[in-house]
Amino acid sequence: MSNSQLSEAELKKALGELSGWSIEAGKLHRQYQFKSFVEAFGFMSSLALVAESMGHHPEWFNVYNRVTIDLTTHDAGGITAKDVELARKANQLAPSK
Repeated sequence: MSNSQLSEAELKKALGELSGWSIEAGKLHRQYQFKSFVEAFGFMSSLALVAESMGHHPEWFNVYNRVTIDLTTHDAGGITAKDVELARKANQLAPSK
């Protein structure tokens, strides 16, 4: 997986494939809402294992049943394929409504 910043066209294509994600402040951004704190924390625990295996860690914030995630690759100076892949995995782990 390339560690170079995605082009505008690549970002636009990726966003079209990432339900619920947007770009805010130069980062991939999404807020998930769950039924309970336990469900939100379970999601974070599962995604933490995936992130660790990728060597790619999110900026995230949790309040009760909400988890907000921002993804960027600091050493590349922007959004890379690693961020898109972690966003895709987050969507797969989140329970569908």
